[in-house]
This record gives sequence, C-alpha cells and structure tokens, in this order.
Amino acid sequence: MSEASRTAPGTDLRERALVLDAADPLAARRKLFALDDDGVYLDGNSLGALPVHVPARVQDVLTRQWGELRIRSWDESGWWTAPERIGDRIAPLVGAAAGQIVVGDSTSVNVFKAVVAASRLAGEGRDEILVDATTFPTDGYIASSAARLTGHRIVPVAPADVPAALGPRTAAVLLNHVDYRSGRLHDLPGLTAAVHAAGAVVVWDLCHSAGALPVGLDEHGVDLAVGCTYKYLNGGPGSPAYLYVAERHQAAFDSPLPGWNSHADPFGMTPGYAPADGSVRGRVGTPDIVSMLTLEAALDVWDGVSVDVVRAKSLALTDFFLECVESYVPAGRVTSVTPAAHAERGSQVALRCDGAEPVMRRLIERGVVGDLRRPDVLRFGFTPLYVGFADAERAARILAEVLAEVDADVVADVLVDDTVG
Repeated sequence: MSEASRTAPGTDLRERALVLDAADPLAARRKLFALDDDGVYLDGNSLGALPVHVPARVQDVLTRQWGELRIRSWDESGWWTAPERIGDRIAPLVGAAAGQIVVGDSTSVNVFKAVVAASRLAGEGRDEILVDATTFPTDGYIASSAARLTGHRIVPVAPADVPAALGPRTAAVLLNHVDYRSGRLHDLPGLTAAVHAAGAVVVWDLCHSAGALPVGLDEHGVDLAVGCTYKYLNGGPGSPAYLYVAERHQAAFDSPLPGWNSHADPFGMTPGYAPADGSVRGRVGTPDIVSMLTLEAALDVWDGVSVDVVRAKSLALTDFFLECVESYVPAGRVTSVTPAAHAERGSQVALRCDGAEPVMRRLIERGVVGDLRRPDVLRFGFTPLYVGFADAERAARILAEVLAEVDADVVADVLVDDTVG
C-alpha cells in the first residue's frame, strides 16, 4: 500500500477517500472531462473520456478548416504536418525525444509495419520472431501474417521466459508493456536489454501503458514501439495510433507499406519509391484529418502534467481500490489477478469472479462502468486524470452490493428448482 493511503486502523474508507481527493494534485483535471456526476467511469483503459473542449475544436475543423478553407487547409491549417506534429506531442508522454513518432493508421497496421521492419533490421541468418503468448490477439494475428510474408517462424513465449528463448536465430521480439487482461506490467528495461544482448530487435506495444505510467523509450533503448491513443490519451473512438522509430534506426527503417505520404517527394508522383527522412517514413497514405485533429485537441489535457505524478496517483488509486474491495467484499468472492507489487502493475485492476457477466451488467446499471473479459474477469481501469479516490471507494462498495444481490438471486433460483423438483 502507498504511504498516501495509510491512516489509522478503523478509519472510515469514505472519509479517507475525501481526504485523499483533497490532497490530490491532479484533482482539478477532472473538470476538463465530460463525466456523469452520479457515475464512476472505470473503462478508460478501453475508451478514454471526452475532454470538454474537444467538440468546439472539432467544429472549427469541420466548419472553417474544411468548410471554408477546404484544400488550402493542407497548408494553412497544418494538415500536412499533423502526423509528425502530434507525434511530437505524444513523445514526452512515452519518454521520447522529438522526431521519432509519427501518428496515423491503426495499432494493427503499425504493428505490421514495426514487426516487418524489425525483422529486416535484424539482418541475415535470423528467422524467428518471438511473440508474447499472452498478447492481445490482434498482435499475434498480425505478427503471424508478417512472419509468413517474410519467411520467418513465430515462437510464442511468455514475457518472463523471453530471455531463455532468445538465441542466434531470433530476429525480432513483439511484447506488450501491460497485459490487457490482468494489468501486469512487464519489465521493459530488462527485456529490452536481454533482446539487444541476443542481437535482436524489440517492438513494444504501449496501448495499456502510454498515458498511465512512465515508459522511457529513449532511456531504455527501445527500437520500435506502437500504441493507440483512445485509451489513456483520450483521443476518441478509433483515433489514430502511432509508431515510434528510434532515431538510430530511421535511416535503415524499411516499411512494408511504402505509401506516397512517406515518399521523399510525395508530389513528384514518380514511379520509383524513395523514402523520406526521419519519422515520416512511417506514414503510408492520406491521414485521417478529422480524427487526427480531434486527438491533437484532446492532448491539451496533458499540458503541464507530469507522468511521474500520474503514476504515483495510479498506484495509490489501485492500492486503495483493492483495500476497499478487501474490506467490503466477502473473503474469497473475488480474487485479484493484477499483481500486488507496484513494479508489476499497470493502471487497472482485474478481479476473477464467478458469474462475472451478470455482475458487470448490474454494475453498469448502477453507474459503475468497467468491462468484462470472458469468461470470469471484471476489469477496472483507473485513469488518474479524472478518476478519484471517492470513485474507487464507491465502485468497491457497489461491487459488494451487486455481488450480494447476484448471490441472493442464485440461492433463490436453487430453492425454486428444489421446490419444483
């Protein structure tokens, strides 16, 4: 438990939550988001909440930039340079210097670019791609397709077993920074170092870590990384993803999707492809301007925010929520599958629960919005910019009430069945 959450035994959890919220340096950020006063939104690890200023900014994109300036907006409104400009705004949130991130396409498309490019960077004689065996399914699908296209072999392996699985045939390794089911945080510095010691190239998926905790891409020498922007970065449903290519790899980065937007002279319309310099090589086709500029506006909520402060609150929130669950929920009714150790925890809590589906349905009906990972995991995402300690306490308390209701219904159904029988 964090020091911020420790008080004398027996202190009322609701009172403690109010004290913690009053001392929270991020508490004022909550008003920047469109949230229900009578609800608790704990699904920002799937879709972040809407920043309240974004609709007006999007309206300007639609009515003035598109409606009035039309084609002139590619220059006058900065549409053409948006992928790199917005990439530079994301860079500090993942510990990267400017000029290494380009925004565009989906996470899946960027995983494909990164895995193929990584296998090409690795050089001759290496024909294996290691993939996180517990990864989000799409990453595995994409990596398998990339392997078929490049003549490589896929080797599924648990992240903890990666060092032992590395060898002279390893070309690339694709890993998730935070496990999407359990919320387990994997050892990015240690695993990156192990991959490099084996002479291979590493690709990290940051979908469940960017905006929730420090990543340190440059500090830890990461080669390539991808991530989405609609979770903790609050970019909106389907907002464009991003691709990080370390500066030392940019000259050799060989994208499998060499579109006209990544050409050194995109308007030359020449039949031969010549790649642009820098992160622009990660572009493909015409960017989705409306979604991209929505994301750019949403990133304003990060102005003046320290990721270290976000991480400290995230850990305090999840500690407090777990303490509330332990206090309110009968022993053994739910089991946390999220690691207790701070060094192994992302910004979510996953609880294994019998009857998880009706439990989550009733939670949502009561205003506590999490999500379900079948068959039996209740998943709660804690977005420090807008989730508070009172939210955590209320969610745990309502969870206990819902579990009691569900269990009572099960007992009633059994009694009815016995009577009928």
